[in-house]
Amino acid sequence: MSRNDLEKLLELRRKLKSRKPEFLRHLWWKKPKFKNKPKWRKPKGLDNKMRLKLKGYPPVVEIGYRGPRPVRGYHPSGKKPVVVYSVKDLEELDPETHIIYIGSTVGLRKRIELIKIAEEKGFKVANLLHSTVKSGGVE
Repeated sequence: MSRNDLEKLLELRRKLKSRKPEFLRHLWWKKPKFKNKPKWRKPKGLDNKMRLKLKGYPPVVEIGYRGPRPVRGYHPSGKKPVVVYSVKDLEELDPETHIIYIGSTVGLRKRIELIKIAEEKGFKVANLLHSTVKSGGVE
């Protein structure tokens, strides 16, 4: 797939995503315990108005809200996200096609080392924390 096609599909995904509603569970507007935890739960009741997709009730998750298949799961920059835990993982990747996330279990010392090596190789680190940069002296 050419870069131009990829950019068109990413733009289409951005437009579709802007029209996609926030999916919340049934009765989230009535019960305080649901308001504090806004997450989707499929409506399964026999007479559930949301499941029946009646007018005036929130939308239900459906397959039509998905983005284009070739760019599904990609970062908004058009690069494929990859979780990295060690310097060895970086060697197999290409900075033109991949964007990296440093794994959550990586400690501060190793994280700083990974950030330095990634910037030398030209990678963009998506989950770069400012506190990490300040404490480690990475610039």
